[in-house]
Amino acid sequence: MAAAEPDPDAAMCARLLGPAGPPQRRALAKAITLIESTRQDHRLRADALLDAVLPRSGGSFRLGLSGVPGVGKSTFIEALGLFLVGQGHRVAVLAVDPSSSLGGGSILGDKTRMEQLSVHEQAFIRPSPAGGTLGGVAEKTRESILLCEAAGYDTVIVETVGVGQSEAAVAGMTDMFVLLQLPNAGDDLQAIKKGVMELADLVVINKADLDEAAATRARAQITSALRWLGPHSHAATQVLQLSALKGTGMPGFWRAVTDFRERQSDGGQLAARRQAQDQAWMWERIEAGLRQRFQQHPAVRAALPALTRDLRAGHVAASVAARRLLDLAFQAAAAP
Repeated sequence: MAAAEPDPDAAMCARLLGPAGPPQRRALAKAITLIESTRQDHRLRADALLDAVLPRSGGSFRLGLSGVPGVGKSTFIEALGLFLVGQGHRVAVLAVDPSSSLGGGSILGDKTRMEQLSVHEQAFIRPSPAGGTLGGVAEKTRESILLCEAAGYDTVIVETVGVGQSEAAVAGMTDMFVLLQLPNAGDDLQAIKKGVMELADLVVINKADLDEAAATRARAQITSALRWLGPHSHAATQVLQLSALKGTGMPGFWRAVTDFRERQSDGGQLAARRQAQDQAWMWERIEAGLRQRFQQHPAVRAALPALTRDLRAGHVAASVAARRLLDLAFQAAAAP
């Protein structure tokens, strides 16, 4: 009798949960590639892998990071990562790059920009394309966080594509949301104050070495703005100044993060935050799954070309066309 072929997913899972080192990083990279795949057979394998590693997940501190273009997110993350690995931490960075709205491609250059951190054995950097996902993160960022935690990384940093009104999803999947700002933050503050500023748990003015007076003014301006952003803002949100390029201010930043984590853990807010995030994640996946199945429904696919032509020609309203397609899908589902 021929010997049974080895299960590649079981071997990947064993390496992922095994001792630290480069082989584990390779297994983690392959695991994330599997969960990012859109193939149906890969989706089933990815679900099984997530179930297997779930008991080992949840042990990290999840740090979300966003900021205006040019604020130095990659430089900041590399400086922070090198500081943390020097303190004995294991750091995973999930960097999300914007995708072209025309060709769909993505440069994925974050790993190149973090040259020193990317070669450190206690660090793992994974750039992923945002694709068509809104909110500044990739579709499978949450699953990637679980895999990184199962692999033993105690700090997971999620970097968004940028900042604006929609780049706030990272606040809904991390334990702490950090917003980076520039010293001349006045105009940027006006543009984003009702988008992500009110969600920030900590605001950091990077590149403070370029103009210390401007950085001090920005710190005062942001501190004042946080007081009147509304009832949902964090009245106690700290505003720090540092220079990631010069490597100054990182110990103070990490103390602020540690203090926040301790307060949240002691008061039970951290556990409640994660529970609410998991529930929101479930409904988000349900909505995404329903949309995908709706688009693949035979009756919908058959009627869609003609309805699209009528819609473009102005013969049918968009709301009417949508209702007809929904009726086709649900009538077929309700049929005995």
